[in-house]
Amino acid sequence: MATNVDLSSSQLLAFPRASLGALRAALIRDTGGAFATFLQEAGYAGGDAVFASFRGWLADRGVGAPESLGVDMFQAQAAEFFREMGWGSLEITPLHDVVAMVDSGDWAESDGAGGLPYPACHYSTGLFADFFGRTADAPLAVLEVECRSSGSHQCRFLVGSAEVMQHLYERMAAGASYDEAAADLA
Repeated sequence: MATNVDLSSSQLLAFPRASLGALRAALIRDTGGAFATFLQEAGYAGGDAVFASFRGWLADRGVGAPESLGVDMFQAQAAEFFREMGWGSLEITPLHDVVAMVDSGDWAESDGAGGLPYPACHYSTGLFADFFGRTADAPLAVLEVECRSSGSHQCRFLVGSAEVMQHLYERMAAGASYDEAAADLA
């Protein structure tokens, strides 16, 4: 059963994918490496409104509050919500039971022809940190480790506690893969 979010009564608005891509390109051009922080902060700031819309979307479907859902049901509903909102398909799976992997082969922020040297869905990392953190007992951090904008066949985001994500980041900076870094904590 498909439901729609009434944008006029929500804190959301329709925003063309091309505009998000142009914004990222302008920030890269004009700010260099600082662009990631700007996009992450904007994504994080929007997490509250997106989560409120998710809550309303679930209520319209008769599913219940996000906090009342089991992990599998929450993941399935979140994936369906983001797909219906135009962001793309999502698959959420655990990695060594220490982080969640959020994968998408058609994520809206990414640009398969982007040719960037690194993952660049920074708006989404901020958005996911706030969105998924609202159902956790503690704030969450997000790291994009694969991106269609940098030549991968999918975007892959890792979601976990700040401490776990710091460990992964440090191990990856030292040359380990994210799978190896997560296995260290399993």
